[in-house]
Amino acid sequence: MTLEEKIARIQTSSMEAARSEGNEIIESYRAALDKVFEDHKQEALRQVETRVKAETVNARQQKNQAMAKAQLDLKRQEGRVQKELKDKVFQEVMELVEHYMKTEEYQEFLLRCIEKSVEFAGGEELTIYINPSDQEMKEELELKSGTMLTISREDFIGGIRAVIRGRNVLIDHSFRTALRTEYDEFVFQGGDGVA
Repeated sequence: MTLEEKIARIQTSSMEAARSEGNEIIESYRAALDKVFEDHKQEALRQVETRVKAETVNARQQKNQAMAKAQLDLKRQEGRVQKELKDKVFQEVMELVEHYMKTEEYQEFLLRCIEKSVEFAGGEELTIYINPSDQEMKEELELKSGTMLTISREDFIGGIRAVIRGRNVLIDHSFRTALRTEYDEFVFQGGDGVA
């Protein structure tokens, strides 16, 4: 073998060794880079999952807050509408009461209330008040009941009020009290979710 052949063989063998070593180094770097890439990918996925969970919780909280606010607004609106309707109902009731107070039945009602009050007093001193609007009926009511009546200074719409001072008792058959009690206790019934 000539010197040139020897040099060529050494050169070929050196090149193969260098290539082999270079390939090993490249393969080692590639494996290290693949590992770094996989680690980075796993960390990025964990961060994305954590962020998605946090955003989901945040979105759920915002939805719940929006729903609670909407429900509160609906309740307020329902309350306003119910109050308006309730006021209209009681305005109509007041008109019916005014009409009733012009009837013979109203005078009979007053007589029954007077008689019940006298009976309840059981002979004790009793002051019976009638509404100022019923002043024209005073004499007739006194004749029919045999009881002295007093015109009230306070307008209680209609009916009577009686006071037994000895027992400190107020007998209240006034329309104002009855209407106020009914108004305060009035609740709409029926429908979905309506009490």
